[in-house]
Amino acid sequence: MALSTYTHAFDPGDGRDERTLILLHGTGDNEQSFLRLGRAVAPKAAKIALRGNVYENGMARFFRRTGEGIYDMDDLALRTGQLDSFVNAALIHYGRGREQAVGVGYSNGANILANLLFENPETLPQMVLMHPLIPFDPALKPAAKGARVLVTSGACDPISPASSTDRLEDALIDAGVRLQRYRHPGGHEIRMEEVDAIQAWLGTAKAAA
Repeated sequence: MALSTYTHAFDPGDGRDERTLILLHGTGDNEQSFLRLGRAVAPKAAKIALRGNVYENGMARFFRRTGEGIYDMDDLALRTGQLDSFVNAALIHYGRGREQAVGVGYSNGANILANLLFENPETLPQMVLMHPLIPFDPALKPAAKGARVLVTSGACDPISPASSTDRLEDALIDAGVRLQRYRHPGGHEIRMEEVDAIQAWLGTAKAAA
């Protein structure tokens, strides 16, 4: 069953906010810590927080890599398909509408979310990609046009360099994605002003849906 693919936590929110955040952590983190981030950016929304089902030196991830910034592309394709199936099953299981669902991922979690956008943009056409690193040229499908994406990053991020983020953002714009960017002056860390930017974008996302 697709729901058993990931250990996950569900927070129903206040029962009145129709938004659902699909939350994916970075390497070595877990669903509980990212559930806390979800509560910070959208306290009243429902949240589905996943734990990565791949382990690297004991640290949870969402897909394999063969080195820093070098992805196992076959595994990325496999795990992206698993994520796609999970999201569809979870929204049905928890009675949540797809139109108000928003993917929120950080680092490794953002990378697999971005690949889901490349492969099947209809699954989650609203996303927050925090410090993504896409070390390949994405081929976005026509259905990506009109998707709403916020990309947050650090100007001095040694893991997700600004030049790489720029290439991803340009590819999204070229595909017709409605892109908003937020870049803080630091590195790979999540800053409070970044959380504020996500919170503000989610407010806009709710009004536009």
